[in-house]
Amino acid sequence: MSACFLTGAAILRDGGWLHDHGVLLQDGVIRAILPDGSAVAADRVALPAGSLLAPGLIDIQVNGGGGILFNDAPTAQAARAIAAAHRRLGTTSVLPTLITDTRETFCQAVEHAWTGPGVLGIHFEGPFLSQARPGVHPAALIRPPDEADLAMLCGLAGRLDGRVLLTLAPETVTDEAVRRLCAAGIKLAAGHSAASFERVSAALAAGLTGFTHMFNAMPSPAGRDPGIVAAALLDGGSYCGVIADGIHVHPAMLRLLLACRGVERVMLVSDAMAPAGTDATEFWLQGRRILRRDGRLVTEGGVLAGADLCLAEAVRRAVRLAGLSPAQALTMASSVPAAFLGLADRVGSIAVGLRADLVLLSADLDVLATWLGGDDQGFWRP
Repeated sequence: MSACFLTGAAILRDGGWLHDHGVLLQDGVIRAILPDGSAVAADRVALPAGSLLAPGLIDIQVNGGGGILFNDAPTAQAARAIAAAHRRLGTTSVLPTLITDTRETFCQAVEHAWTGPGVLGIHFEGPFLSQARPGVHPAALIRPPDEADLAMLCGLAGRLDGRVLLTLAPETVTDEAVRRLCAAGIKLAAGHSAASFERVSAALAAGLTGFTHMFNAMPSPAGRDPGIVAAALLDGGSYCGVIADGIHVHPAMLRLLLACRGVERVMLVSDAMAPAGTDATEFWLQGRRILRRDGRLVTEGGVLAGADLCLAEAVRRAVRLAGLSPAQALTMASSVPAAFLGLADRVGSIAVGLRADLVLLSADLDVLATWLGGDDQGFWRP
């Protein structure tokens, strides 16, 4: 692949903007970051004045996109198609997410889980959740893990170089199971849980490192029952995902989360469903009709079923709703999830030696182009 030198945009580095510099890409890798006027043996690409060049966005909770729902076809082909749909929206890497389903579907996802361009691994959101906090997950399919489940997941983690995220309710597993899963390389996040503060704290000590869509499918903290929310807000080492659409979480709670945990420990996620990147007004989820209405995805009974959101839109809303700077919001959608997944040495930042996954945005944070491993198939052309 020929080298190219991207110049003219402000570059997001280390939480701030670098001006009057360019990024040299070759063979899918960031080779150098140099002053604009540097002599380089590469094609020069002049980016629009006032544009912003940021690391490609990383979404760790993507149920679907482009009209495809991962639960309907948990295969490498579906994962590729979902990743391609989100790339057009500014996200260069995803974890296709399987929500609670039958054992057969769970096993199919394990068998066909794959990593490749735009797909970092797989996220299992369930089925090891709390019957008391199912959200839109089918309660009849929620269950605790058995030995076969644990062995299957640990084997998958070895196959995918540890790129497996599992959301579970801490009250459904023992500390021994938590330690076993973590030792295999699986990232564990707590979600859809009514666990006590003490139970979550024990799971954190055993290896739990994340919380899935904070405040949703979790009981509110009370004076004598602080629960999972307080455990998440007070823990210094874990990461919290949040759906910053202004619907799943009130802006005040988003600001509270950031005040407690800081930008460096909060990840923006989309929780996107099949309609992402399409104009579809409804879709089917495990036999239930889901309506796309007024920025929400809801069952006919009004239960939220994922989010009508992409990660770039979550960035824009985080700026508007929480008063974040664009640099802060973009960091929460790139370097923070990369750090959570243990992939900060490969993706998530504009730094020499990392994969050339990039997103170009306007000053208003509209997506202009993306690069995946240096391959420009974006939507803006010089």
